Amino acid sequence: MSRFSERFLFSAAILVVGINLRPTMAAIGPMLDVIQRDTGLSDTGASLLTTLPVALMGICLLFTSRLKTLFGARNGIILGLALILIGNLLRWPWSSAALLLVTAILGGIGIAMVQALLPIVIRHRAGAAAAGLMGLYSTAIMAGAFLSGTFSPWIAQASDWQPALGIWAVPALLGCLIWWRVTDPRASVPEDRPHFPVSRAPRAWLLLAFFGLGTGAYTLVLAWLPPFYTGLGRSAETAGLMLGVVTLAEVLAGLVVSYWVSRSTDRRPAIFTAIGALFAGLLGLIFAPLALAWPSAVFAGLGIGALFPLSLIVAMDHGDNASAAGAIAGFVQGGGYLVAAALPLIAGLLREYLSDLTLAWGLMAGLCVVLWLIAIRLRPGQRITF
Repeated sequence: MSRFSERFLFSAAILVVGINLRPTMAAIGPMLDVIQRDTGLSDTGASLLTTLPVALMGICLLFTSRLKTLFGARNGIILGLALILIGNLLRWPWSSAALLLVTAILGGIGIAMVQALLPIVIRHRAGAAAAGLMGLYSTAIMAGAFLSGTFSPWIAQASDWQPALGIWAVPALLGCLIWWRVTDPRASVPEDRPHFPVSRAPRAWLLLAFFGLGTGAYTLVLAWLPPFYTGLGRSAETAGLMLGVVTLAEVLAGLVVSYWVSRSTDRRPAIFTAIGALFAGLLGLIFAPLALAWPSAVFAGLGIGALFPLSLIVAMDHGDNASAAGAIAGFVQGGGYLVAAALPLIAGLLREYLSDLTLAWGLMAGLCVVLWLIAIRLRPGQRITF
């Protein structure tokens, strides 16, 4: 196989694997009102369908090195995809609240394993070109959210919401098969372990906060934007389309970041632009949610879509080799997802007790200011040394 063909197939495998890392959560939002009606889930309980996977993603990601030692990078990714496959498949025949929460846990663990191990493989295989592939990877994640958030309500309309959730087992199966075929079982990633835990570096905590707050905007919108608009009288299909617009904007922003990232070592101009776009979208949701619905969705999507890959790329910029970058990315994502998991839960509580999500959008707008202050300190050339 030529070097070009090998690179192309590896990029295609990253794309297919990445697509599977959000449908477990993104497919739920547009159909949440119907799911709550059929299962009796409260708003707080419904928020756990997003909060639990995100929190478990964080917990598992904190043990990246142990996962790598226990399963190996290749087999660990396959096992993660298999858990996503099983979780989605179990949603097809059954419709109880308890089962939905169990499948959310299975999916969260599977997603976490993939997200812990895949950046290590990318950095090891791609070397200097890792930033571009990380952009492709994060764009694929957003593409999976776009496909599931947009098409699940239409599948549910043609059948029911259970098949609309279970159908996402199909791309998970495809991801397992392609990753198994493209990657070499004899290849291994070197064990160049850091001399002390990443958590001892103050800089790592700053990167964790930046990733967590930025990803919190994503989990908040993913979980509650469709129910916000169905509560304002929009249909589930329209609300799903709005989430689709958000995620399509995220994909476009991710592609732009993937194209631009290798042309500048200073990530801050792009980060400031992304935060500004997110802030504008949130202001639209707060002050004119119906009149500015579509522009708000686009701006929020552009901001979230750029922040996610940029926060990962900036974190990996702080490592001198593949294992160091993977350790940093694992710590940043692990703690960051625990931070991000809190926002959908807070929004669920606000909706349950105040019957309004406007305060949740206002909270996130305030956190954009915090993101801006952190971004000022993300100057190029800084490293976390072990």
